[in-house]
Amino acid sequence: MSFDVLGPLRVRRGGEDLDLGFPQQRALLALLVVRAGRVVPSGDVVDVLWPERAPASAMNVVRRYAGSLRRLLEPGLPPRAPGQRLPRRDGGYLLDADEDEVDLLRFRALTKRGKRAAATGRSEAATRCFVDALGEWRGPVARGIPAAVREHAVFGEVERELLRTTRMAADAALLCGRSEQVLPRLRQALELDPLDESLHAALVMALAATGLQAEALAAYERVRRLLAAELGVTPGTDLTTAHTRVLRQEWTPLRSTSQPVSLPIRSADLPEEPPGAATGPAVAPPAVPLTRLPPCVPVFVGRGGELRRLAEITDTVGPSGGAPATVLISGMPGIGKTALAVHWAHGVAERFPDGQLHVGLKGFDPVEAPLEPDAALRALLTALGVPPARLQGGTDSLTGLYRSLLVGRRLLLVLDDAADTEQVRPLLPASPGSLTLVTSRNGLSGLVAAGAHPLRLDLPSTADARTTLTAHLTHAGPPTGPPEPLKRVEPTGPNGPTESTGPTEPTEPIHQIEPIEEIVSRCGRLPLALAIIAARAAHHPSRPLAALAALDALAAELRHSRRGLDAFAAPGGTPDLRAVLTRSYRRLPPEHARLFRLLSLHPGPDLDAETAAALAQLPVRRARQVLDGLADAHLVMEHTPGRYVQHELLRALAAELTGTHDSPEDRRTARRRLADPDPGTADA
Repeated sequence: MSFDVLGPLRVRRGGEDLDLGFPQQRALLALLVVRAGRVVPSGDVVDVLWPERAPASAMNVVRRYAGSLRRLLEPGLPPRAPGQRLPRRDGGYLLDADEDEVDLLRFRALTKRGKRAAATGRSEAATRCFVDALGEWRGPVARGIPAAVREHAVFGEVERELLRTTRMAADAALLCGRSEQVLPRLRQALELDPLDESLHAALVMALAATGLQAEALAAYERVRRLLAAELGVTPGTDLTTAHTRVLRQEWTPLRSTSQPVSLPIRSADLPEEPPGAATGPAVAPPAVPLTRLPPCVPVFVGRGGELRRLAEITDTVGPSGGAPATVLISGMPGIGKTALAVHWAHGVAERFPDGQLHVGLKGFDPVEAPLEPDAALRALLTALGVPPARLQGGTDSLTGLYRSLLVGRRLLLVLDDAADTEQVRPLLPASPGSLTLVTSRNGLSGLVAAGAHPLRLDLPSTADARTTLTAHLTHAGPPTGPPEPLKRVEPTGPNGPTESTGPTEPTEPIHQIEPIEEIVSRCGRLPLALAIIAARAAHHPSRPLAALAALDALAAELRHSRRGLDAFAAPGGTPDLRAVLTRSYRRLPPEHARLFRLLSLHPGPDLDAETAAALAQLPVRRARQVLDGLADAHLVMEHTPGRYVQHELLRALAAELTGTHDSPEDRRTARRRLADPDPGTADA
């Protein structure tokens, strides 16, 4: 039996195509093929099959489709039998297939072999592997399933894998003089993403390397016009450099994975090249250190204790070159981790004269996979001026090169939205005098164990939350100039200083209006929720914003919203709270996700491991471990030893999810277990 998803969705048995049934059933199969060999949680299935909002019967529909697919894949299977091909495991579904049965698994295996060959300098072998891998690609991924489902990130990520392998194939083929082998695949990749400048640059170089210089120049001219017409921009560095090299007849690899980060670099700082190494263009050092931090947040209130702690840590990294320091800023989604990191980075930028860098690690990005360490290192090294030909090694060699370039430099690095410790570890500067700020929704205990200073953000006080809301309500726009440098923070009273950018005092006494108190309470003092409500108020027709009618309407909507998070659907440009919170849920293992949902059924303000064990029918020891995992993800909080509480907005999300993913009978059974715990769940 064979399963194809790198093109039209197809299943064949004995050389004959099988009828895959209804469109949604085909979509379920496509998802299982893309995740072949891994359990797909039922919640993920529902999210993919119903991109907008799932019907109440979604889980029953999924079960029916899964049963039909089992009988299709294993004719003669008795009713309700789990079968071998599509068993139900750990609250989800699994397609059990060998590597040689699934085109995507074959593609990944060949790509992996190609990467190993490229890393050891065997460009010809790498080209063969990459070209063979791309031979599995027959068209748009999962063609034949509903278009709305195909747009889900799970299929988009497969397409990005295809594009990444195409770029690697072009680089390897250019090195060994086999560019003609990748020309068809480059053109196929550009049909998938016509505005990808790195692919166009690779095509220009490949055409020129195969003797088609005129066609290469024509290809450059076409994409130049396309970029101007579609985006109103001129070609970037990749394309312009490719064009220049074609004119000079310099056939060397060209590929950049750069992110918007920059740092001053001198050519003399590059480690000496080994004899015979490929060379790239000369590096022109910028005259002034470049800063690529995101804009400072327009409203920043409170956090006096956290600012004092950051000041203490930053002071250890002095001009005399103290040891490098790393700070892990962690907390629940929407609590203001990035705002604090960026605010502090802007304020102390002048203490790091060799530059400031910001890298978005996409740990909880709704569309893209977390940035791989080698991709982040290549981005940083490219910004440091390292020629592309020097970026061929694996993570270890790239880390060594990166750290050697930073010797003797004092820099500030912001690593935003980290997924785990291993994503961050290779990016940490080892040079004295550097400061790294890491933000993450997870606790990253491995990073703390390695010496990072933990800085866990709690909810702001009621007073600070009130001030935050009123500051957002009266804020007229972003700052017109750079923020003032932060001075050394000294306590000014029993609670220390309060730093704030943007107006914190409204033109009229909004903070005295009663609806403000209710809004702050129903937002659970969560900064992102407060910002969303303020953004909605900014779109209210009854300006000025302090109008009592406008605030009353917002408070009433929060009070009477039938679904707890509907009132936090944000206007354009503002993150949607439901989407932001859901990103953390989707990264949970199935057992953790199930307990997170079921916690919403508990009526009390907090619970212990025994109560969680009864809810989820787990041994107490395992329930405690799962609760600790949820606490590490900041989806619950252990407010006193052994007792856990869930933020009200996370509880609202859990209630929505359990209503979608857990059947009414499952919820009734959990409530019965809660009322009459099974002694079998206790540890022996």
